[in-house]
Amino acid sequence: MQNRTVVAAGVLGALLALGVVAGSFLMGGALVRFKMADRNVVVRGFAERNVEADLAIWPIVFQNTANDLTELQRLVDLHDAQIRGFLKAQGFEDGEISSMPPQITDRKTQPGMDPGVKLDERYMAQTAITLRSSKMGEVKVAMRKSGELVRKGIVLAQDYSLVPEFLFTKLDEIKPEMVAEATRSARAAAEQFAKDSGSRVGGIQRAEQGYFSIEDRDKGSPDHKKVRVVTTISYSLENP
Repeated sequence: MQNRTVVAAGVLGALLALGVVAGSFLMGGALVRFKMADRNVVVRGFAERNVEADLAIWPIVFQNTANDLTELQRLVDLHDAQIRGFLKAQGFEDGEISSMPPQITDRKTQPGMDPGVKLDERYMAQTAITLRSSKMGEVKVAMRKSGELVRKGIVLAQDYSLVPEFLFTKLDEIKPEMVAEATRSARAAAEQFAKDSGSRVGGIQRAEQGYFSIEDRDKGSPDHKKVRVVTTISYSLENP
């Protein structure tokens, strides 16, 4: 009787062991299938366009000096009117031209200046007239002709905080096409990867659109811009 009990216990143990092994095989197979189903590839798509700026902002900075504030203001008003006249002669309207108040410097009170030094022209004014226009052709012509202002006796100054700008403001008009182009580029990269790995591309799992960047095409032509966008897309990979 005892032998039968031992044999029965042994058989039961063997069956349990087989069950554990079989279960392990089944769980292992499920894990493999899950990983296979979770295969994906993350790719980036790229699109780039060369465009022309459609808005120009041109600050015309000039300086005047005088030993008397009344005379200084007279010169500022005179040159302001001459610059406005020059811009209007190039085809611009009053609404495209604006002025900043002059910045007056008393040169006698500047740090390091000896109070005893006699100055012929004690006061200096720096003024800026800004042209803001979408007439790109006319702006370029006016810039080339700015030497006419110098011939009138206007001292054009350089201020690194007030430099000409050329802007592209029509990004919304080309966004859809560029995003579609970047998406096609990403899909092509995913298909090439799938081909190399013996798979096929499935659906999109996740997509991230990068920021659009607008930069000068090169330093010599700031009126021409380079627009770029990069998209990051995760595709599932399936068995062929």
